Amino acid sequence: MKKLNLGCGNDCKKDWINLDKHKLQGVNVVHDLNKFPYPFKENEFDFIYASMILEHLDNWVNAMEEIHRIMKNGGILRVRVPFFPSMYSVIDPTHKNFFTYLTFDYFTPQHELNYYSKARFKIKKKKIIFSWNHFLNILGFFINLFPVFYSRYFSFIFPSNELFVELEAVK
Repeated sequence: MKKLNLGCGNDCKKDWINLDKHKLQGVNVVHDLNKFPYPFKENEFDFIYASMILEHLDNWVNAMEEIHRIMKNGGILRVRVPFFPSMYSVIDPTHKNFFTYLTFDYFTPQHELNYYSKARFKIKKKKIIFSWNHFLNILGFFINLFPVFYSRYFSFIFPSNELFVELEAVK
């Protein structure tokens, strides 16, 4: 199984290809994710991990297309991004993009606006995470039963800081 750790920073993983913009210890491939194409062949990866990187990119929709290109059909993409409207989504001045519970639905085959991108994914799992507050993380179980309701009515009162999404490439 070939695995890519996209925008890894200092979180390099053993037996993975670790890609980052900077030549840090453990980074195998140095590449700016704002530059296309990425330095990989089509259908090369079974698994891609993108943790806290998509929010930093100039055009993350193009990045998703490039991720889709280098993934095998049925390959898994795990994404972690800051969750809007949490202050964590805007606290870092290098963040350029915002993500809600429904943002990644855009890439599903049935979404009505997906004609802007060729990338297609099946959503396997989505979870709102409260890693900064253990009490709210316990409530997260209930919040994740009704995530859209939470997003619309309570996310400004009890803000989460992170969204986890697992996607399967559809070719």
